[in-house]
Amino acid sequence: MARPTDYRQEYAEQAHKLCLLGFTDKQLAVFFDVNESTINRWKQKYPEFCKSIKSGKVIADAQVSESLFKRATGIEVTEVEVRDDGKKKVKRVTKKHIPPDPTAQIFWLKNRQPELWREKSTVTNEVMIETSPISKVFEQADD
Repeated sequence: MARPTDYRQEYAEQAHKLCLLGFTDKQLAVFFDVNESTINRWKQKYPEFCKSIKSGKVIADAQVSESLFKRATGIEVTEVEVRDDGKKKVKRVTKKHIPPDPTAQIFWLKNRQPELWREKSTVTNEVMIETSPISKVFEQADD
């Protein structure tokens, strides 16, 4: 007889929040104190659990992708600084331009257009067969 499942309804919401933080299925298994195969069974048996994991991962990936894109292309940010000199508060608003980051650009291009940007080593094997003078004699004898 199979052991009863440890799954609880609240796991779907917990898994969603953990996936928003970047958790993998393996890390979810550690959190829930089960094997990774149990996580996979729960995803098959409980559609709400599977859906919550997928949506959490999609949202997290989209946020990282957006941040990477902004780093690759540059971004304008507004900084607000509030100073209190004892008599009054002074608010200073500054707009800053964060320039594009070449590392982020390279990463983006290598992954989005690998056929154009990925560093690849092409190895070609060329075999040079040098014939010895004696083999030339045998070749002439065959003619």
